[in-house]
Amino acid sequence: MEGIEVGTIVYSIKGRDSGRFFIVVEIVDDKYIKIADGELRRIEKPKLKQIKHVKTDGSSIPKLAVKLREGAKIFNAEIRSSLRSFNA
Repeated sequence: MEGIEVGTIVYSIKGRDSGRFFIVVEIVDDKYIKIADGELRRIEKPKLKQIKHVKTDGSSIPKLAVKLREGAKIFNAEIRSSLRSFNA
């Protein structure tokens, strides 16, 4: 679970969503995280994913990370626009 925290950008390497970038919206435990991309997986219903099925380079979106930690309202459009350069 090294380098993965709320707001981290992860790349899915397994499953139907493989090859896409997501943002970590919640850390469930030491094996699972919840991820969203604002499009296929919206913030209202994030995907439960095993940590071993994603990889990260440690990059994050600071603005969204702060909002997630504070419990502030986040819109799907914010997530989509932040991940647009990654999923292009």
